[in-house]
Amino acid sequence: MNSSFLNHIRSLTPTLSAGIIAGDVMHLAENISTLEKAGVELLHFDIMDGVFCPNITAGAWFVKSIKTKMIKDVHLMIVNPEVKLESFVEAGADIITVHYEAGATHIHALLQSIKKLKNANSPDRNIIAGIAINPGTPVEAIKNVLDVADMITILAVNPGWQHQSFIKTTKQKIETAISLIGESGRDILLCLDGGITKDNIVDVSHMGTDIVVAGSAIFDGKDIIGNAKFFIDTLKKGRTKSI
Repeated sequence: MNSSFLNHIRSLTPTLSAGIIAGDVMHLAENISTLEKAGVELLHFDIMDGVFCPNITAGAWFVKSIKTKMIKDVHLMIVNPEVKLESFVEAGADIITVHYEAGATHIHALLQSIKKLKNANSPDRNIIAGIAINPGTPVEAIKNVLDVADMITILAVNPGWQHQSFIKTTKQKIETAISLIGESGRDILLCLDGGITKDNIVDVSHMGTDIVVAGSAIFDGKDIIGNAKFFIDTLKKGRTKSI
């Protein structure tokens, strides 16, 4: 079941996952509707606990409160994520990404457990299990979990600090990740998260990632639909030119 859902997401790529935490909390329903009209397929939730990283954002209640047909892409930047998994599944998560650095003693088993959970949105699909790494973590660190991971997320900024720029060495990490995915022989989605702007999205579109997360650049207070379409179109064009 999981493979068919993974294939569905694969069919959408390259694509945008819009970071809703950057939206206007007073007009979330309007923001969601606007993203849907723009053709956004994935909605990204940055869940921070103030321990794993400095900021505190929201919990499973927030994920559940968002009513949408978009795929709920939940990024857990929290310690001991295994304790919270079921609450996020019940809240409607379609993708759950945990951090390699989050303190889980058995990260391989944790990814396995995510894949076994039942999707609350549809009985026809399971949960996509993602593994994320911070800028200071080498990609090679996750090599031994690629037999169970459905998605790799490379962070291009350090989680929890605002106003950061895209870390230049990220491009080399993406190249390494692509190589490791090829060696694994599995279909693993590659996601890039952090520091994405209108100024660098063209360069990013040529890096070979499947999903790009953007938040502040989408919700800049000007034109959400125009911004989202620009990012989606640029990613599609970049992939076409790279082939």
